[in-house]
Amino acid sequence: MHVTGQDVAGVTVFRLAAAHPSHVRSLTGIEMSLPGFGLDPLADVTHGGAWYIGMLAAPGAPEVLLAGREREFLERFAFQAPGAVTGAGLEGFARAHGRPGGWRGASGLCRSMLTEGAEIRALAEEPGLTVPVLAVGAGSAPFMTDTLSRAVAAGGAGGPRGVESVTLAGVGRHAALEAPDAVAKALLLFFAEVDAARRD
Repeated sequence: MHVTGQDVAGVTVFRLAAAHPSHVRSLTGIEMSLPGFGLDPLADVTHGGAWYIGMLAAPGAPEVLLAGREREFLERFAFQAPGAVTGAGLEGFARAHGRPGGWRGASGLCRSMLTEGAEIRALAEEPGLTVPVLAVGAGSAPFMTDTLSRAVAAGGAGGPRGVESVTLAGVGRHAALEAPDAVAKALLLFFAEVDAARRD
């Protein structure tokens, strides 16, 4: 299968691609970073990281501090790019996070950013990534491509093709929500190239 992860979901697909390459044809990261390769400082509020990541990582804090303010928080901090998520979409996210346990997933992901860096680095080194990798960048394109390039290079072999990259101009970090057609086009082109190379 071709696996794709956006933002913090990138860690999950990285783990899958590194640990089970026989099940994975390619890895695509969309506006993602990795603990151990630059994400940790962004999540560490004690050393200048984003305050809201630290707040989300604190057990119970989101439920106390954001109750009744889910929509405002999401609009101002999670979906910062103007127009990234609006109207019914934003209301849906706010409603889901306002339910009991609605912040559990985000909280767990934020906590993991601070603790799994060494494990992700070790996976990058052994067994390393051996599948084709695409970095789809938008707002943080150079940082994200550099992150994946360093993760691929950590294994020594550099992957079969290194890291290919696509930059989406005028798109923020929620690329799949903001520009789904452009993201789909980049993914389908990459998947077709990988599949064609496997047949040769």
